Amino acid sequence: MAGKWVKAGVPVVIVVGAVILASAFVAGKKPPEQKKETRKDLFVEVKAVNRQNLTYQVWSQGSVQPKVITNLTSEVNGVIVKVADNFVEGGFFRAGDLLIQVEQYDYLTAVKLAEASLARAQALLEEEKARGKVAAKEWSEFSAGKAPELGLRRPQLAQELANVRSAEAELENARRNLIRTEIRAPYDGIVKAKNANIGQFISRGFDLGTIYGTDVAEVRLPLSDNDVGYLNMPGLTPSEQQQPEVLLSAEVAGQKLNWNASLVRTEGMLDDQNRVIYAVAQIKDPYRLKAGGQDPLRFGRFVKARIDGKNGENLVLVERHLLKPDQKILTIGKDNKLHIRTVTVQRMDEEYAYVSAGLDPGEQLVLTAIANPLEGMALRTSADPVVDDAEKEKTAIAATESGVKP
Repeated sequence: MAGKWVKAGVPVVIVVGAVILASAFVAGKKPPEQKKETRKDLFVEVKAVNRQNLTYQVWSQGSVQPKVITNLTSEVNGVIVKVADNFVEGGFFRAGDLLIQVEQYDYLTAVKLAEASLARAQALLEEEKARGKVAAKEWSEFSAGKAPELGLRRPQLAQELANVRSAEAELENARRNLIRTEIRAPYDGIVKAKNANIGQFISRGFDLGTIYGTDVAEVRLPLSDNDVGYLNMPGLTPSEQQQPEVLLSAEVAGQKLNWNASLVRTEGMLDDQNRVIYAVAQIKDPYRLKAGGQDPLRFGRFVKARIDGKNGENLVLVERHLLKPDQKILTIGKDNKLHIRTVTVQRMDEEYAYVSAGLDPGEQLVLTAIANPLEGMALRTSADPVVDDAEKEKTAIAATESGVKP
């Protein structure tokens, strides 16, 4: 009986002992060291406020078009016997080049006939002059007083002189028609359209094709009233012409190319549809034919245009996305505190806001987006020293080893 009680009490003793031992361990364990959590200030990227004098730039766009466009038409009738090899769509030519030749036989014959008519008229004129001299001599020998005009054959002489002039005019017209059988290029250019072929009969007024001059190209640039206010627009007289510089750009085959142009005039009236005024920029030698043909600016290409305008003084150039509603900008002062400044914006374009007042030179612009900016918020920048926990521990160990209390 006693053995049974001993067996029943052993587990109880073990459990009680384990509980007592665990309580001793828990009581003897030191509580974990509590570290005070420090919250770091928000890190932001900044840029110094820099006032500067600059030139306003106005942006626009448009398509490149030729300044001179000519529709070639025939001034004579006949069969085309020759077409120049470069008279094809996209073919280049020089001023004076023969483009189309019309059969000349009939016109050569007309010149010869006109020359013969002129020679006949001149002979009759000389004959009439001789008759007039004979009539004047006979009158002086047989009659006294002033001879009548008819007696001296003056009307007949005038008629023969008129016949000579008429024959000269017919010869000039025949020679002019002969020249017109050769259609030559009036200037350096490129063929836009071709409507004539060898063996084709054409009549006066027939449309032979369209050519563009390549000496000068133009781009019509739409400008708003606000844009015009920042430009030195060309004047009405040559002495007032300022011709602001224009930089045209386009991406060609994955490469950005630039061309220099000048703003030469405005069209002088607002467009009825979109209420803008068109300025015209001109580019000399757009196809670079005089410069080796490298990087040509082709007709029809869409380009962006940057126009240099008036000068602005003491302005701060701020990226447009940094400008908050109600013309507010976030800055940081020397105290590393956030400040919300209300600024005066002189002008805005696609990329920048031009700030004329509201920013101090000692401040820095906050470039990092802040979700809920508050006046006086503590910030830190890349210029501030950064000390993390590892660096603090290294500093403490070094101080202990050297006997210096950190």
